[in-house]
Amino acid sequence: MDISDDIFGESLNLEDTHLKEGFQEGYETGFASGKEDGREVGLKTGFTTGEELGFYRGCIDVWNSVIRVEPTCFSTRVQKKMKEMDELVSRYPILEPEKESVTDIMGSLRLKFRAICATLNVKLEYNGYPKTSNSSEIQF
Repeated sequence: MDISDDIFGESLNLEDTHLKEGFQEGYETGFASGKEDGREVGLKTGFTTGEELGFYRGCIDVWNSVIRVEPTCFSTRVQKKMKEMDELVSRYPILEPEKESVTDIMGSLRLKFRAICATLNVKLEYNGYPKTSNSSEIQF
């Protein structure tokens, strides 16, 4: 006699059936939740990256405006760093956020920005990205 022909067959497979249904339901719920969480993290990351790039673009535009008005205002070394920073912002792959060069370019931008500010003896910083001293306090 086959277990599926038995009147108790379904009762014996009840635990297995509930396990499969529960797994499928949990998988679908987790998939939807994970997709939504991923979307939120992506939007937040994209926004903060765009905000930081915009900050650097604004600084570069202001510095270039100053250079147009007074070409001898900054040394040639600082002007060269500003031009390199401008090229880095222009080269940033906005539409390809998974590209490997993203972190390298952003790191170079931050470094050049700090170097320019130090050379100009200016206390200017982008407050949007976490600093190492208080990175544990930042929550998203």
